[in-house]
Amino acid sequence: MSPDATATEGSLPSKKVLGLFALAMINVAAVLSIRNFPSMAIYGWSCIGWYILGAILFLIPISLAGAELATGWPEGGGVYAWVKQAFGEKGGFTALFCEWSNNLVWFPTVLSFIASTLAFALTPGLAVNPWYMFSVMMIAFWGTTAIAYFGEEASTRFSNVGVILGSIIPAVLIILLGLWWLGSGSSLVLPPLTLDAMIPTINFSTLPFFATIVLLFAGMEMAGFHALETRNPQKDFPRAMALSALIIVICTVLATLAIAIVIPADQLSLASGVMQAIQYFFAAAGIAWLVAPMAVLITIGGVVNLGSWLIGPAKGLGIVAEEGNMPPLFDRTNKYGAPVAVLLIQALIGSAISLLYVFLPSVNQAYWILSAMTVELLCIVYILVFAALIRLRYSQPDTPRPFVIPGGMAGVWIVGGLGLFGTTLAFVVGLMPPSFFASNGLAYILSVLLGTFLLAVPPLVFLKFKKASWKKSAGPERCE
Repeated sequence: MSPDATATEGSLPSKKVLGLFALAMINVAAVLSIRNFPSMAIYGWSCIGWYILGAILFLIPISLAGAELATGWPEGGGVYAWVKQAFGEKGGFTALFCEWSNNLVWFPTVLSFIASTLAFALTPGLAVNPWYMFSVMMIAFWGTTAIAYFGEEASTRFSNVGVILGSIIPAVLIILLGLWWLGSGSSLVLPPLTLDAMIPTINFSTLPFFATIVLLFAGMEMAGFHALETRNPQKDFPRAMALSALIIVICTVLATLAIAIVIPADQLSLASGVMQAIQYFFAAAGIAWLVAPMAVLITIGGVVNLGSWLIGPAKGLGIVAEEGNMPPLFDRTNKYGAPVAVLLIQALIGSAISLLYVFLPSVNQAYWILSAMTVELLCIVYILVFAALIRLRYSQPDTPRPFVIPGGMAGVWIVGGLGLFGTTLAFVVGLMPPSFFASNGLAYILSVLLGTFLLAVPPLVFLKFKKASWKKSAGPERCE
């Protein structure tokens, strides 16, 4: 890191000074992902209204909440430290564990995106073959786990190009192709754009897709960890959040609409819709031979993105294990500092969950169940974070906060209240089965609830059977 810069009034000394644009890019890198666009493209012009609703009820509140909490309690642990300060060990442990365990069901959805995208470089029909899907998913999953074995530095080097290859370049390319499609006079599958068309139709069949908004914008609080690295958090951070939100929303909306104007909703695959759109675009432009190289590029970007998330959440459990709240196994690292035991555990569990792609009759069904479980777990995390934001204003009002949500207690209640309402609503509607589960809705709800429960309850079990011998006085246990 660069030497400390001179602190200005209202700021704290930091090891590095980030400009407004650099701070905004942290959130763009964490949130912008083309993987989720097809699930919103189904709704055509009304996806604009859905995205605006998601920004008001989640995107903006989590950005502001993350900024205040990260600057007030910047010690390691992230949501664990914040929620623990407000609600004690059980609350903090639950938040952190849900943040880690949601990855167990998130991994297979990303892996399915990787496998279905690669199919377009081979034979597109493979994307609906469960045995092909599972095989490629396992190769990608265990391959990136092997890279994670060599520690965070190796994983970081491997993932440095992930944002460019897997998110920004494909999103910009899809937008440019969509603009070309419009300019070429090609036929659109959407009706003419009107104000009424942008207003989402809210009913029992569309409400479940509101939960997708939470999954899409999850991670906006990440830049809060860097708020102390700005010259003036009170001014720079809100501007950076506004800029990052603007970039994310514009890229997301335009790329989603670019897919929606080309692919009919009833033909759109949730897992491979991005490549469907690219295939349509390239064929119309007379450059169909570029589909396979682009598929390989996006596949590599997806694998790199997956690798960047494998080791971070796993290392987070080490903080809890060091405090004696988990068996020493979870604190075991190798000479590279990689949490080898946790990496192996999450790889085994993730592989077992991926078997859903073999046994469920539709890849879309498995994709939706796993995405719903991911949202439920994330909602638990964010409900605790928003509640902690409000509680800490009462329980620790004198704790220095370089960034403070404006408006006093009213401002905190508005931000925290909107966030709590949005995430609670997402949790409830996330249990509502989509149309293709209408005939077996109860099984869907029970599957999502059971999976969420099994992945959220372990902290209470660990704390119930906590032993004094679990707490270590020395550093983490090493294994070769």
